[in-house]
Amino acid sequence: MSELPSGETLLITLRLAGSIPARAGRELQQQRITAQQAARTAATPAEAQAAHRRAEKRFFADFDAVLDSALVGGHYLEKEKIAEAVAGELLMLEEQGLRVPCFALTFNHLHAVLHQPAGHRLALYKAVELLHQRTAQQARRILRGQLPKEADFWHPGCHELSILDAAELARVQAYLLGHAARLKLPARYHAWPYQHCAPLDG
Repeated sequence: MSELPSGETLLITLRLAGSIPARAGRELQQQRITAQQAARTAATPAEAQAAHRRAEKRFFADFDAVLDSALVGGHYLEKEKIAEAVAGELLMLEEQGLRVPCFALTFNHLHAVLHQPAGHRLALYKAVELLHQRTAQQARRILRGQLPKEADFWHPGCHELSILDAAELARVQAYLLGHAARLKLPARYHAWPYQHCAPLDG
């Protein structure tokens, strides 16, 4: 198995507030809980860990499919000024010592791979919290009243999936960068500059 540099590597998903129908969100979470409970009944710890991992990956795929269907919510991330602000804040994380080997923005959500080198002081979760806050503030300024004061820009929190090895990172990068072609999005998304891919070397 190919190794990643030491530290922690996560695929995170941030989505706009209201981007998943409430009923669909509840159903996804219940399916996830059921799969996790089933994983605990595996015969060995290794089998339980593998089953839990499959459940998390299945949840990510189903979750992403609902986001891609864009049944509800705004499409603020397709506004280039907002997309540029979010992409800029992501790349700023590298100046703080984190690594951003891949990200892709689409109309209502963001996927980003973040790597925290071993011994680095800024925790990934704190970095995501700051990313939430800073990008929401900038988006509100750009939207200039189009978003009601009481409305959130992002849905609180994020979904995360750990990346275990370099081969899995390569698959994730291909998945994220293939988003436009896979969903047959308009031509502007095929030349969309608000995506990024770079090697994660040790």
